Amino acid sequence: MGKFAFGQSIRRREDARLLTGDGRYADDINLPRQSYAYILRSPHAHARIRGISTDKAKAMPGVLAVFTGAELARDGIGTIPLLTPTTNRDGSIAPAPPYPCLAQDRARYVGDAVALVIGETLAAARDGAEEIEVDYSPLPAWSETAVADAGHPARIWDEAPGNLCFDWEIGDKSATDKALAAAPHRVKLTLVNNRLVPNPMEPRAALGAYERGEERYVLYTSSQGSHFVRELLAKNVFKVPENRIRVVTPDVGGGFGAKIFLYREHALVLYAARKLGRPVKWTGERSDCFLADTHGRDNVTEAELGLDRDGRFLAMRVATVANLGAYLSNFSTFIPTLCGTQLLVGVYVMPAIHVSVKGVFTNTAPVDAYRGAGRPEAAYVIERMVDHAARKLGIPPDELRRRNFIAPAKMPYATTLGLTYDSGDFARNMEDALKLADAAGFPARKAAARKAGKRRGLGFSTYIEQCGGGPNEAAEVRFDPSGSLTLLIGTQASGQGHETAYAQILAEALGVPFEEIRVVQGDSDQVAFGRGTGGSRSLPVGGAAVDLAARRVIERGKPVAAHLLEASAADIEFRDGRYRIAGTDRSVAIAQVAEAAFDPLRLPPEIEPGFGATAHFTPPASTFPNGCHLCELEVDPETGTTRILRYLVVDDVGVVLNPLLLDGQIHGGVVQGIGQALLEACVYDAESGQLVTGSLMDYCMPRADDVPAIESRYNIVPCASNPLGVKGAGEAGAIGAPPAVINALVDALAEYGIEHIDMPATPERIWKAINESGGT
Repeated sequence: MGKFAFGQSIRRREDARLLTGDGRYADDINLPRQSYAYILRSPHAHARIRGISTDKAKAMPGVLAVFTGAELARDGIGTIPLLTPTTNRDGSIAPAPPYPCLAQDRARYVGDAVALVIGETLAAARDGAEEIEVDYSPLPAWSETAVADAGHPARIWDEAPGNLCFDWEIGDKSATDKALAAAPHRVKLTLVNNRLVPNPMEPRAALGAYERGEERYVLYTSSQGSHFVRELLAKNVFKVPENRIRVVTPDVGGGFGAKIFLYREHALVLYAARKLGRPVKWTGERSDCFLADTHGRDNVTEAELGLDRDGRFLAMRVATVANLGAYLSNFSTFIPTLCGTQLLVGVYVMPAIHVSVKGVFTNTAPVDAYRGAGRPEAAYVIERMVDHAARKLGIPPDELRRRNFIAPAKMPYATTLGLTYDSGDFARNMEDALKLADAAGFPARKAAARKAGKRRGLGFSTYIEQCGGGPNEAAEVRFDPSGSLTLLIGTQASGQGHETAYAQILAEALGVPFEEIRVVQGDSDQVAFGRGTGGSRSLPVGGAAVDLAARRVIERGKPVAAHLLEASAADIEFRDGRYRIAGTDRSVAIAQVAEAAFDPLRLPPEIEPGFGATAHFTPPASTFPNGCHLCELEVDPETGTTRILRYLVVDDVGVVLNPLLLDGQIHGGVVQGIGQALLEACVYDAESGQLVTGSLMDYCMPRADDVPAIESRYNIVPCASNPLGVKGAGEAGAIGAPPAVINALVDALAEYGIEHIDMPATPERIWKAINESGGT
């Protein structure tokens, strides 16, 4: 096994520049004659815009232009598209109101973009924005995640009575109703999946230019996929061919799903650059992250689980209300429907299930994919229900799971919601986690904690997710005449370590020195095609394309090597970076083949010069990473504070390319899951629709002292849906963590009769629950 082969913990090679200040992020890029954009945002959650006066703003020193929604509409600028239209349970298509780049008739949430100011400096643009006079007529606001209410005075969209966007279902309602009616045991819970603000370290940014000579737009931005942004800008906003738009994504300081989408600022800076004839730059501040980035989660679910007398699952009914915000972001209706609901059966045999989801408009920021995108919501529901049922029936939670796990012998397994799991040993993951955590010794630790005045809890969750599927990805492996190698690929790193992972694949496949491989992402001019990064698809899909392209390069080089070695191409084999005549010691290095491949004088006429290959890989099916999270924590009943003492994860993410990179992905996801469970909540005032948690002073994120050293173990069960056998791991930590933490917390509080506590389980919320229970 080589130093950079599969399974080796190679340090991220990109870290050298990122940690020494040599990274190049969107805000680091500046262009000659650059101007600056500032967006005037609505202070009202819901208000009619009766008029906008910009004369004073335009007269301010240093202000170059002011644009409103009316001007964009007159110039034919399109809207942000919904890419996932939803069909209601009655067969009708759910409404998809327009999402304009600047609000026109109404402002629909606090932070809604109302006007764009361009200045010679950012300060000038800000000053100009202060002089814009907007005649607002406030309207009733609706910000709660609840069922649609036809009687409420707030009507966000005329085409959505009661603010109901869609009413969707999946599963067998008749069979579920029948099984639940006959079930000897039935348990119910109402579960809140709290709204989250993604808060990447690097805020979004966009720098637009317009090349008049080529009639071409150029956008530099922080995104999770340049080609996706380019496609939507070309097709939906500017209505031009894609080759008239170039999108460049440099280094990205975190995305978590929130940087996948087309945002208003992408279009606005390009529009303004074309109008002014000079580049326009916008860089978001932390307040913009809270006000204008897409948010995540925000569901309320009522679930009911039926069990037989032996504790085996018979059926489950799930009814969810999903908050979509005021506008429909690119995938907003897909996330609470098909993206996660099919995984509500979890890793269990569930003979019948019915799921209904109502999507509601509210006067809040748009909601879309956030790390896990629907799968954390599903895992939280099923794993809380299983733990709740175990307590109600007096069956240990691990035993109840054992009775209901899908057995490995049943793989591939078709679930009642239409997915087919290809592999997984779910019981083994749980047993390994319990053994590693010394679950048998927990009662003694719990007793010792109680003597010290604390309440200790042990909780765990199993999970399965669907990822690494979807459409194709392409990779181009290209040698130059010197023998050096460049990979061009359309995924986009935002902290995962793509440069290292892809270089490992190529180093192993081609025998080229790891440190000499150049990886290019993010430039739609250099990289011909790409789907971007999301859904943990970069390695299962992008990596598979890289591997396939490398193998095509090897085949491409065999005739050249045969010519150099004066042999038949059929007798040439490739191993460890060298082409060999089979059965002999005669060989030539791949770099020598590359050099010769570019020289027509060294090639026979039937061989075309050049040395490279492009490959597309389309996964035949999704991958299904799975595992078990275990959390041991302690609660101080006098203050309600929680301290996580131990956190352990046993994952099956298929073949492991680089354990060091994998641990980083799992750990990061777990921390975000802990944040959701204990700390984070994006809150809007129910009456006014004002954002209460609009800064890091109000919105609590995990710090180092909130998280223990996270232990990771792996059970490797290769998948068959890609040649690498990898399953994807970027979202797994965020999926399994919330139910594990809440299950542990409920275990710690069980003596008070507390059966459930909503996320985030803050000290105040825990203290109130203990005191309301009569506990001390």
